[in-house]
Amino acid sequence: MFNWGSRSKPDTKARGDAAEDLALAHLLRSGLRLLERNYRVAAGPSRRAGEVDLILLDRDGTLVFVEVRARAHASHGGAAASVTPAKQARLIYAARHYLLRHASPPPCRFDVVAIDGAKLNWLQGAFDAE
Repeated sequence: MFNWGSRSKPDTKARGDAAEDLALAHLLRSGLRLLERNYRVAAGPSRRAGEVDLILLDRDGTLVFVEVRARAHASHGGAAASVTPAKQARLIYAARHYLLRHASPPPCRFDVVAIDGAKLNWLQGAFDAE
């Protein structure tokens, strides 16, 4: 599925993009609609404060903020375990920034798509903003 060989930056970026493509295809097949991809918020001139991999709209009108994580193997807790509290805080920060464009924000949730090797696991409501 992925080329997990080298750890150079271009390969890492390509693997991340491939994982996001796989996750997006799965979510679209499940009836969600893509609104934004790689929504970034800056903390300063050269520092990111947060990023949301995918922002989608569910059939019921829920705004879904998705973090995509991929690992070659499920060892060390796997891909889902890599969404640490610090990572969650950065996602929540970016999501709050995104919601500023809505006068009356819709219901929201935070999902994680964890890809361990060839296995994709969609964790709906993986964490809360509180």
